[in-house]
Amino acid sequence: MSSLDTQVGGDHYKQMKIQPLEYALENGLGICEHAVIKYVTRWKYKHADGVEDLRKARHYLDILIEREITQGGQNGSE
Repeated sequence: MSSLDTQVGGDHYKQMKIQPLEYALENGLGICEHAVIKYVTRWKYKHADGVEDLRKARHYLDILIEREITQGGQNGSE
């Protein structure tokens, strides 16, 4: 049994074919990219306030954009 087979709190990831963490690990994503995928993937499954997860995803996107621009990354002009 893999650690990915266990979810602590809730069951929103258990309903998915591929968990966001598993996808992020397999594709070498950073913490911000992983957070965006995690929040966008699970927002519909959250019972209380799924829109809050969309706001969290937007926050991580803002962080990525800001870092890309201030650090002069390849994609800073997009």
